Amino acid sequence: MCLGIPGQVIEIVERDAGLAKVDISGVRREVSIALVDEPAAPIEIGDWVLIHVGFALARIDEEDARETLALLQQGADLQRELDELRQGAA
Repeated sequence: MCLGIPGQVIEIVERDAGLAKVDISGVRREVSIALVDEPAAPIEIGDWVLIHVGFALARIDEEDARETLALLQQGADLQRELDELRQGAA
């Protein structure tokens, strides 16, 4: 199983090299868009992509991206609560 995280393209760094800068919940990273940047449908600033280990694997719509980010945040919040409960039980 792999986990893909939504990111929004904020800059095309070098199209020929297939590189773009994306914003992932406020963290900006350079990723490869070579797998999803097609001549008939080029990746543009504002597009959302699903990222795994530095590669954009798929283009996704904004609604799916926001739903996924919300679920990931809920999971992080739950993990934080569980950690706090474990620390209080020690």
